[in-house]
Amino acid sequence: MSGYSNCTNVTTKDRIAAYCRISVDDERSRENTSIENQKAIIQQYIHSTFPECIPTFYIDRDKSGYTFEQREAYQILRKELFDHQYDVLIVKDLSRFSRRNGAGLVELEALRDEGIRIISIGDNIDYPTSDDWLRIQIYFLMNEIPVTDTSKKVRNVIKQRQMDGKWICSVPYGYVMKNSKAMIYEVDYSEAAIIQKVFNLYLSGWGYKRIANYLTDLCIPTPRMDQRVRIESRKEKCNLKVKSTWSIATIQGILTNDFYIGTLRQGKYSRNRINGIDIKTDEESHIVFTNHHAPIIDTYSFELVQEIMRKRSKSSYRGTKKYPNIYSGLLFCGDCGSPMFSMSRSDVKEAYRCGEYHKRGRKGCTSHHIRVAELDSLVKRYAQKMRDSSTASINQIQQIIRIKQRAKFPDEISSIEQIRVLIQDSRTEKKALIRQCTKDIIRRPEHEQDLQEAYDELISECDNRIKGLENQIAIIEGKKEDYKNTKSEDVFVFLNDIQEKDKLTRNDLDILLIEKILVYDDFITIVSKDNNTYCIDRGTK
Repeated sequence: MSGYSNCTNVTTKDRIAAYCRISVDDERSRENTSIENQKAIIQQYIHSTFPECIPTFYIDRDKSGYTFEQREAYQILRKELFDHQYDVLIVKDLSRFSRRNGAGLVELEALRDEGIRIISIGDNIDYPTSDDWLRIQIYFLMNEIPVTDTSKKVRNVIKQRQMDGKWICSVPYGYVMKNSKAMIYEVDYSEAAIIQKVFNLYLSGWGYKRIANYLTDLCIPTPRMDQRVRIESRKEKCNLKVKSTWSIATIQGILTNDFYIGTLRQGKYSRNRINGIDIKTDEESHIVFTNHHAPIIDTYSFELVQEIMRKRSKSSYRGTKKYPNIYSGLLFCGDCGSPMFSMSRSDVKEAYRCGEYHKRGRKGCTSHHIRVAELDSLVKRYAQKMRDSSTASINQIQQIIRIKQRAKFPDEISSIEQIRVLIQDSRTEKKALIRQCTKDIIRRPEHEQDLQEAYDELISECDNRIKGLENQIAIIEGKKEDYKNTKSEDVFVFLNDIQEKDKLTRNDLDILLIEKILVYDDFITIVSKDNNTYCIDRGTK
C-alpha cells in the first residue's frame, strides 16, 4: 500500500486524540495494561516528541477488544474522527485498538481514508506515514490469538459444566439464587404460586393475552419487577428496564419452560464466533437432566399444556374470546368430521355447531347444534360409564389425581409472611413520601402543583405495589384452600363429585382423559386418550 500523501509530522496545529482501553481480564492481571499506565506512556511520548500538543483522552473500561460496537467511548471518538475534529489518533499499542484481525484492519483503513494518522507507540507503528502494512497485519494476528485461545478454553469449561449438570447462567422466575458462585437456587413460593395460577388458567381455557391482562389488572409484580426488588435489597445499583404490564411473550415463556418440572436443559443456544449472537440449537443437541431440582409444576399438567398449545396452533386459536368455552378443540362433527365452532354471543346460550355448516350452510352439512349444558350432562354420564367399565382408565386417572395432589409447597406460610413484610415496607415508604411532599410544598409553595403531581405519581406506584402484593397473597391463600377442599385421592370420589358440579372445567375434561368428542344428531361418541370409545344417547337423561 502507498503512503497517505497528506500525512506529515505532527505540528502545534494538529489535534491529537488518545485512546485507552482495558478489559476485565486486563484489570485483574494489571501488569502494564492499566488505564493509568497507558495514559502515562502516551503523555510521555507526546511530551518528548510533540511537546506543544495537548491530547484529548477517550477511555473504555471493562470492554473487550474483539468488537468496536460495544465500546461507548470509542464510538464517540470514532464519530469525532470522521467529523475531522482530530488529525492524529495515538494508542499505547494496537492491542488496545483492536484484538480482532479482520475488523481491526478494516477500521484502520477506514480511518486512513478519512485522513487520520494512527500512531501505536509500543509497536513502533506510524500509519500511514510509515506504511508497513505487512507488519501491522502480523501485530493484529498476534493480538487476536490470546482472545480466541481464551474463548476456546472458556467454551470448553462451560461445556464440561453443562455435561456435569452443574453450570447454569441464571434461574427463571419462580426460583431465587441463594449462592451464585456455587449455583445454589431454590423455589420462591410467592412467585411459584403465580406460575401455578398461569398454568391453571391456561388449562381452564384462557389464552396468553387474557392471562397477561389478568395479572396486570391485579397489579401482580412482573418477573423484572421482582428481579429489581432483589437487586435493590442488596443495596446494588439496578439498571434493569422494568415494565408493570405482563406480556404475552412472558406468559408463553412460562408455559413452555420445562425448568418448572425439575428439568435442567442446557446448550439451547450456541455462538459461531466470539461475541456473536446467540443461535438456537436443535432440541436433539440439548443437554438434559430430569429430576434435577425442585419442581413447581407436575409433569402431567406441563405435558397437558404443551398438547393444548399444539392443538390451538393448528386451529388458529388466539386465546381472547369474550365467551370462552371449555370444549374448544375437542368437538368434531360426527358426519363430516369438521371441527365444531363456538357460538359466542351474549343473546345465545353457550353452544357449538358444525364448522362446515357454519361456512356453507345446508350444502355443507347439518348444524349438529349442541349446547354446553347438554355436553356437561353427557360427559357426566360418560364419567359414570368409565367408573363402571374401565379399570385401566380408573388407574390412569388415579395416578393423575395423585400427581396433582403432591404438587404442594410446605413453605407457603413463610412466603406469605415475606410478602407481608414487603407490604409493610411499601406502606412505610408511602407515609414517608406524603410527609416529604408536605415539607417540600411548604419550602417551595410556588411549585406546589408540580411537586404534588410528582409525589402523587410516586405514591400511586406504592399503592399499586401494595395492591399487587395483597393479590399475590390472595392467590396463594386460594391455592391453599383448593388443597384443603380436595376430599380424597380416591378416583371414585372424584368421579362422584363430577356429578354434583353445575359446570365442568377444562381441567375436569383433561383428567377424564377425553381426546375428542364426535357429535351426531342423536348421540355423541367420546374417544378417550387410552383409545376407548363411549357412545352416549342424547335422548336419554
